[in-house]
Amino acid sequence: MSILVTGGAGFIGSNFLHHLVTVTDEEIVCIDKLTYAANWRHIPDNIKFYTIDIASKSACDTIFKRHKIKTVFHFAAESHVDNSIKDCSPFIHSNIVGTVSLLDLALKHEVDKFIHISTDEVYGSILYGSFTEKTIYNPRNPYSASKAASDHFVMAYHHTHGLPVNITNCSNNYGPRQYKEKMIPQTILNILGNKKIPVYGDGLQVRDWLYVQDHCTALTKVWKNGVNGEKYNIGGECEIKNIDLVKKILYIMNKPESMIEYVKDRPGHDRRYSTDITKIKDTLFWSPMFSLDYGLQKTIEWYERNRN
Repeated sequence: MSILVTGGAGFIGSNFLHHLVTVTDEEIVCIDKLTYAANWRHIPDNIKFYTIDIASKSACDTIFKRHKIKTVFHFAAESHVDNSIKDCSPFIHSNIVGTVSLLDLALKHEVDKFIHISTDEVYGSILYGSFTEKTIYNPRNPYSASKAASDHFVMAYHHTHGLPVNITNCSNNYGPRQYKEKMIPQTILNILGNKKIPVYGDGLQVRDWLYVQDHCTALTKVWKNGVNGEKYNIGGECEIKNIDLVKKILYIMNKPESMIEYVKDRPGHDRRYSTDITKIKDTLFWSPMFSLDYGLQKTIEWYERNRN
């Protein structure tokens, strides 16, 4: 019996693989399409790896049969909002079609658990209060719309077919191995390259930041103890304005705020995300361990060693 991790060459997926090998002796299999943001070098050496598109049902079916897959951690997704605004077709292909294909195979091969890793962006923007697992979905860009659709399909397969599933909706992740297009690595790499740091609009957008190692431990809790058919929000309890986050990174790296360059705001840019994690704290006894300062320091150190 084996564990399948989709998207394991990506940012969160690769960090999860490095965590997973420390908490289980089960065989771990990884599939990844190796799109631009993935890096096979981030996959641990003792993982069985296949370059496969999750929407290729026949190729994935072979993996399910060969390795007798019984647990699925589904990370694979297109995730950059700016790209979804320019062309949403890859997001439909991977995030919706690919997810449904995997659900069909999970049902066919009678997996014991299908854990679907999603985002808090499916809830939309919130000016006051926080998202709970009962918040009505209100996606406001093509990326979050595609993830919302995939969430609905996962839960539909649970209610219709009895597939044992969990959905996790996480806040903004950061940490080692993240592709350079995202806000924190872009900021760090621009500082290292002595380039201006672009900040959208007025920079007052608020996000909750989750260190990726905390996310990995939360997913392990969901795998071991999550109730089938339940959703769990995962957040870092660390809300901060984008501009303040950039200034914090500049301070840590001992660089001036004059490196900041305000640029035209992104279309449909959500003003605030805030994730309530009461449920996972009270029922699965998980809480984030790492402070933003600690996480940023470790992240900066990683990019200083891996800037090329």
